[in-house]
Amino acid sequence: MTLLYTGMVIWWLGHFVKRLTPQLRAGMDSKLGVGPAKGVFGVLLILSVVLMVIGYRAAPVDMIYNAPSWGKGVNNLMMLVAIGLMGMGKSKGRARAWLRHPMLWGTAVWASAHLLANGDMASLVLFGGIGIWALISMLLINMTEGKWDRPKAGPASGDIKWLVISGVVFAVIAGLHIWIGPSPFGG
Repeated sequence: MTLLYTGMVIWWLGHFVKRLTPQLRAGMDSKLGVGPAKGVFGVLLILSVVLMVIGYRAAPVDMIYNAPSWGKGVNNLMMLVAIGLMGMGKSKGRARAWLRHPMLWGTAVWASAHLLANGDMASLVLFGGIGIWALISMLLINMTEGKWDRPKAGPASGDIKWLVISGVVFAVIAGLHIWIGPSPFGG
């Protein structure tokens, strides 16, 4: 599970540098330029995801708790919500004005959903770690940025487009899970 832990540490550090050590990030921006500095962090975050995926798939199945029998079904419903939340902030309809941090809330819902369906140590590290990261990120953003400037609500047609795209993305992710495994629908 070393790769999983390493990926998680890189994920957290890569995301928290800007919030916890803004002077370090500003120094990188001034030395490398804003674009290249973002590129360095982008590569680090891609590396972290690769390490987490490889580490998760290679981890032994050490059960910590038994997931409830209804966990997979609720997981699928929560995944619809999570995907919708993740797209809400970029939508052009009314929904984008409903909630601050919709992508991070979506990530927290995604993590919680997966913890309902999986009770092994690797799942606890991966999904629990990313869920906790999302919650801490919201707190740090709120502390450093203060008041939220609510975006202007758009037309209802933007909400319809957002919901359709969310459904398509859910179908693609479910299809990939069925193809690569594990199937979100059991069997």
